[in-house]
Amino acid sequence: MASLMEDLFTALSGEKEIYEKLIPVSEKKTEILTRGDLKELEEVTREEQALVEKATAIGKKREEVIANIGVVLNRDASTLDLTTLATLLEKQPGERKKIAQLHDELKVIMRRLVDINEKNKNLIENSLEMIEFNMNFIQSTRMSPGVNNYDRNASSSYSPGYTPGGFDAKQ
Repeated sequence: MASLMEDLFTALSGEKEIYEKLIPVSEKKTEILTRGDLKELEEVTREEQALVEKATAIGKKREEVIANIGVVLNRDASTLDLTTLATLLEKQPGERKKIAQLHDELKVIMRRLVDINEKNKNLIENSLEMIEFNMNFIQSTRMSPGVNNYDRNASSSYSPGYTPGGFDAKQ
């Protein structure tokens, strides 16, 4: 059980370290989204993706360790979270304190990442709305209806309100 706990602490510490590195990358992404620099956004997104992939790999390792702890404790692994594990370790105050501390630190880091990512999501949604608005505006100016002029005999002479060579969505 001691080696499993050590594996768990290693995995949690690794996740914490990666998420700490992810915070400045996500904040940089916010800045880039506000500026609208697509090339730099691509680079930061690649860096962010690499960190997420590392975190995912460590997360899988953590889940395996927790599953093994569940087997040793004869408990369902899906019910074992860090708070439950800390409670189960009441006879081992050193390990209990360490797991509680890692849990609290991860909670703070994850809350910060969620806030930053929510802000980035809103910026991206606003950008998409602006792009859609501009596309609709451009399309409406090119496709604006012509002017119908009626003569005395009630026949219509149509003059298009857009220039030749414009995009025609009806074709």
